[in-house]
Amino acid sequence: MKARIFWPTLVIVYVLDFITKRLAETHLLPQHVPHRVIGELVRFTLAYNKDAAMGLSLGGYSRAGFALTAAVILVVLGVLYRRTAESDRFSALALSLVTAGALGNLTDRLMSSRGVVDFIDVGIGNSRFYTFNVADAGVTCGAILLALLSLRGSKKGGA
Repeated sequence: MKARIFWPTLVIVYVLDFITKRLAETHLLPQHVPHRVIGELVRFTLAYNKDAAMGLSLGGYSRAGFALTAAVILVVLGVLYRRTAESDRFSALALSLVTAGALGNLTDRLMSSRGVVDFIDVGIGNSRFYTFNVADAGVTCGAILLALLSLRGSKKGGA
């Protein structure tokens, strides 16, 4: 049961991330020029991020450091997947989203020294969230789902 959710979700999110990033690189030039999608609320703006989320940086070691970190996280996610009960569809879904996101951004780090391709730009006027991509959305949604499942599990165990 878990494999029927995990693998298709992983492939779909990874491929969607890969394709949208290549489209962004082709159609959103030049960099840092916003293209309105839904007024000022959602824009597509091509940017390359050599660092991690929210500007976390390792200086000149960011590319190698974050690639290595992603590889270690992928191993941990693999262990978590193997330990997940066969019937636990929601954990399998959450793990697949995080795994696809980690793989998507790792692919960018390995393909180019420019960094991870980001292009989804959300906000109002000058109050903008960090520019992100489909992989980032997968990691975020998967992590939130894992946290909710963890809270649900701790309430069941503690009650």
